[in-house]
Amino acid sequence: MRATLLYGAGDVRVEDVADPKIQNPTDAVVRIVLSCACGSDLWPYKSLQPTDTPRHMGHEFLGVVEEAGAAVRGIKAGDVVVAPFVYADNTCVYCREGLQTSCVHGGQWGVGGVDGGQGQAARVPHAEGTLVKLPVGEDSELLPDLLTLSDILCTGYHAARTAGVVPGDTVTVVGDGAVGLAAVISAKLLGAEQIILMGRHQVRTDLGRAFGATDVVAERGEDGVARVRELTGGEGSRRVLECVGLKEALVQSFGAVRAGGTISRVGAPQYPEVPFGFGDFMRNITLTGGVAPARAYIDELMPHILDGSITPGRVFDRTLDLEDIADGYRVMNDRQALKVLIRP
Repeated sequence: MRATLLYGAGDVRVEDVADPKIQNPTDAVVRIVLSCACGSDLWPYKSLQPTDTPRHMGHEFLGVVEEAGAAVRGIKAGDVVVAPFVYADNTCVYCREGLQTSCVHGGQWGVGGVDGGQGQAARVPHAEGTLVKLPVGEDSELLPDLLTLSDILCTGYHAARTAGVVPGDTVTVVGDGAVGLAAVISAKLLGAEQIILMGRHQVRTDLGRAFGATDVVAERGEDGVARVRELTGGEGSRRVLECVGLKEALVQSFGAVRAGGTISRVGAPQYPEVPFGFGDFMRNITLTGGVAPARAYIDELMPHILDGSITPGRVFDRTLDLEDIADGYRVMNDRQALKVLIRP
């Protein structure tokens, strides 16, 4: 089959790799119908040292089950399924607590002999615990929306949930990428009254307004913080959702949050440590968040997609064939596209 491999910074290739096969009775083989490139894929795309053992790319996909192992229950050949961005057995102590990203038997796509999601097919370990059956056909117009359940919608929702967003809240979302826009959707779902989106790309912030943002702040740094405080009567936001992962974004979040407020960081951190100390100890700020256990949220979020109340698939603004995925990485890295949808 064909799959996406990363040989080094900027060196994305689509090559022939071994077809996936059942290796364990808990496996399934999924023919991929849709996948995509993620903002987090851009970090290795920009930094990976040249290698002769390329990295298999992709962690967001949905498709059709081709074969299920003898121990798999509830998933069968022909089912349309979505895969969260990590696989998990969904039965261990962490999974039972809704923390599938810490599953003792789980892991990441594209490493340890497991296929990546940017290819024609994938072997899915612990398929019964990982895959979620979708109540649609593989030709459904909802597939792009449902694909967001694999990562970005659940990540944005994780930010809002861990921040404790409740009806009537004031929320600031830092970052106008796909996860930031998903955080806007999520804050609105949870009843936030004021949603301030911090971003400077008008096409994206316009989409954010369509998703429910009440205000847009294009300024950054101290100017951005001052603008948020102006919009919140001088207090700052009760909840701040940091969806970038850069030091500057987290520092800006710390400035924008009100006393007694909460910052939830879900942007993959590109800094070695939290970039502020205890100088503001008296403000009683809570810092939470982390990697999103997407599997824990899929069943909760899917009905909102099926009934049309949210349309997160609008973040996909470019569609490419798998063979052209190198162009997808390039246009996302150059900010010419928000999120690229891939059709194998």
